[in-house]
Amino acid sequence: MTEVKEESFIGKFLVLRGAVRELWLIFGTKVLTILAYGLVGTSTLGLWLSSDVGLSDQNAGIVIASWSSVLTLFTVMVGSLVDAVGIRKSLLAGFGLCVLARFVMSFFSVPWIALPLGLLPLALGEALQTPVMVAAVKRFSTTRQRAIAFSVYYAMMNVGFAVAGWSFDKVRAVLGEYGHYTVPVVGVEISTYQTIILLGLLFTIPNLLITYFGLRGGLEVTDEGVKINPEVSLYPEKSFLGAFYFSCRDALQGWFKIFSNLWTQPTFYRFLAFFGFVVFVKLILYHFYYTFPKFAIRELGEGAPIGQVFSVLNAVIVVILAPVIGALTQKFTAYKAVIIGTTISALSVFLMAVPPALFQGLADGWLGNLIGHSWLGLTGPVHPLYVAIVICVVIYSVGESFYSPRLYEYPAAIAPKGQEGSYMALSMLPYFFAKFFVGAMSGFLLARYCPVEGPRNSQMIWLIVAGMAMLTPVGLLLARRYIQVREAGRE
Repeated sequence: MTEVKEESFIGKFLVLRGAVRELWLIFGTKVLTILAYGLVGTSTLGLWLSSDVGLSDQNAGIVIASWSSVLTLFTVMVGSLVDAVGIRKSLLAGFGLCVLARFVMSFFSVPWIALPLGLLPLALGEALQTPVMVAAVKRFSTTRQRAIAFSVYYAMMNVGFAVAGWSFDKVRAVLGEYGHYTVPVVGVEISTYQTIILLGLLFTIPNLLITYFGLRGGLEVTDEGVKINPEVSLYPEKSFLGAFYFSCRDALQGWFKIFSNLWTQPTFYRFLAFFGFVVFVKLILYHFYYTFPKFAIRELGEGAPIGQVFSVLNAVIVVILAPVIGALTQKFTAYKAVIIGTTISALSVFLMAVPPALFQGLADGWLGNLIGHSWLGLTGPVHPLYVAIVICVVIYSVGESFYSPRLYEYPAAIAPKGQEGSYMALSMLPYFFAKFFVGAMSGFLLARYCPVEGPRNSQMIWLIVAGMAMLTPVGLLLARRYIQVREAGRE
């Protein structure tokens, strides 16, 4: 009996042995895509806007809010582009736009050039990657391969973030927080943050080559075998931009009809209430992206290894724990798992809202030595804030492993048959509002409580973030009777 179970378990992971090469190429490009995004679109963005472009904390926050919101809107809109021009052309356009955008951001810091010709095209380029890659994983795998294929895809995403966090710290350690790098051959001198963006560009170029030479156009994997159909554009007489415009127009018209019908369903209102509460816990992640880097550099000093204490640690924990917790909580409803996970994640942030001196004993002991000297390679006494951050991130990641995968499951579980896609599309709304709110909020919090010069009360930032995040589990628990919907296959 034991032997059969072992073979069955192993067999789940060996099912990809016969997968087409395109699926493996998508896994590889996903790592490089997230690596480039992690280098440019998260920790570096706010620092580049302030240090190189010359924006204040408040103005940088407003730009981040606008950019991330546009990115989310583009992501929702380009889903239909796959049907209009195909996976291969969509990816080539996305990678090409990112190369051009990162080139501009690497060598130009004048706002009227860097923002409209760098940051804006980057939003469209990034949006042309994630939904298209998701569609590619589905199209390049059989029904039997699909579950493990998406698990590998999710793991590759976290690998990319981990490598990005390590690379972010490495470049800053070598060049200095506000140092310079002379680009070989051309001899142009660029800043530390522009060098990180340039590194993101270099990781994007292989994706262009892999997609151009490795992906076969019109490929589709079915349970009956592999099919290669001629790529026929829905708008053959139009350019790529024309096809993009018309596909978005058609998608908006279709969404309007579908979503008009959704408002007549009682389940839909409960769905909106559920994700309305979820917005508040999503604030934590984006504060780690946009608020945390400046806060940590100002409190811990220039060159602080802040990428490792969040991006690397968070990614490693989630990759390991998410499938384990998912297996152990299979009988839990998604609603219950989300309450448990968001409670853990929200409570973790309070650790950064207390005076760091409370962690001084741990910082002076074996834990501080393990974190500061053995892992981060620091010299001298370990700042207690490192201990607070690491414990916070560990606990936060445990909570994320509970709730984050279930946020994908919940819309599919409660949606009426045939309307799963509409519910999944609307589940992106928390990301839109969270990104916009955090982007605008981060600059004002930093300027008020953690300025570059002057008195600081940095713990107040995280007290506000933690208090807002607690609205998610408290709200879901108190409103459970009114908004929880029965999930198919669970009591």
